[in-house]
Amino acid sequence: MSTPSPAHAARRVVVYGASGYTGRLVCEFLRQFRIPFVAAGRDKAKVDESMRTHVPGIETADFEVVQVEHTVEALTSLFEDADVVLNTVGPFSDLGPEVVQACLAAGAHYTDTTGEQDWLITCDEQYGAKFADAGLLLAPGIAQMYTTGEIAAQLCLETPGLDTLDIAVFWGGSPTIASTRTILVNAATSAAHYLEQNEYVPFDPGQGLVPLVVPGQHELAQSLPWGGTSHPVWFRRDPRVANVKAQGGVFNAALMHGVPQIVAQALEATKDMTPEDRDAALTATARQVMNVMPPRENPRVNKSLDSVHASGPLGRAHCVIHGNSNYQQTGLLQAFAAHWLIQQPPKRIGFASGCQAFGHHELLGILRSFGLVSKPVLTVQD
Repeated sequence: MSTPSPAHAARRVVVYGASGYTGRLVCEFLRQFRIPFVAAGRDKAKVDESMRTHVPGIETADFEVVQVEHTVEALTSLFEDADVVLNTVGPFSDLGPEVVQACLAAGAHYTDTTGEQDWLITCDEQYGAKFADAGLLLAPGIAQMYTTGEIAAQLCLETPGLDTLDIAVFWGGSPTIASTRTILVNAATSAAHYLEQNEYVPFDPGQGLVPLVVPGQHELAQSLPWGGTSHPVWFRRDPRVANVKAQGGVFNAALMHGVPQIVAQALEATKDMTPEDRDAALTATARQVMNVMPPRENPRVNKSLDSVHASGPLGRAHCVIHGNSNYQQTGLLQAFAAHWLIQQPPKRIGFASGCQAFGHHELLGILRSFGLVSKPVLTVQD
């Protein structure tokens, strides 16, 4: 590990939750951008071990490992010299408020990798204006499952007159431990929404699996609302867009068929528990589904596909983006956000998506330059 400096001033990027699967990928790409960073977490030994054993080339990185309590006061002290905080500690609805409040107090931009729609709504409605007043970016949900699909949507919306987005995202492999827990916690504590005429409408919780046509294959894929995703929140105030619905899942049909049963059983078993007991029980259930850290992604296995149909009264557009290694896409997008923010202001302050903050062509370009997505296939019918 590199020798710690007397202060964090030279390290203007903090990765909070650096020991997790996504956190260490963020650190890996920060190293490739040659960005000094602080790898922070609640257990210094765990973070240090994760850096040394799971981040390729870490011996060439300029970084420091810091242990910090998960309180607004402790996090504010850590973030005081930071320009940007990249947060990977979830579930974000439970653990995100302290980090956001600390960023606001310290004057640091905030990004995270959330897939929790209720947390997106909270950020938008409770913290967005405060970050805008401070000249800061609040960008939750910068991750492959949301941002790559948003890039496809933005490419479609370059055609005027389209107001409806039908979004699908699929990937190969399986979720991490943290992602599985988040799915269960989110299902137990909040509804999933789509956007209809710029208003949130809840999905039918009993809807179950929905078969979708996936470009490039004959077999139908099974999908779920996946918490509603970030897209309805990001596009709610986009004057071009009135309706947004997103579905997603993994290509593994057997795994997808098991998800609704696992969620239903977990909800039934925990419905009368206190919040503390419920969270513990859901964590135990998540570990039964996925109790080990997934292996490093293999692009022949861990494929991603984002498909967006955009429509309007008299027009249609369809964009497909094929990619691989969705967690690496997330790590790269987070590192690029930091790379941007330590050099210049974002394109939008306050609550914003990755594309709104940095530009969809810019994000597409960085993903393509690292070989993680192919050239989008865009079809426009006037």
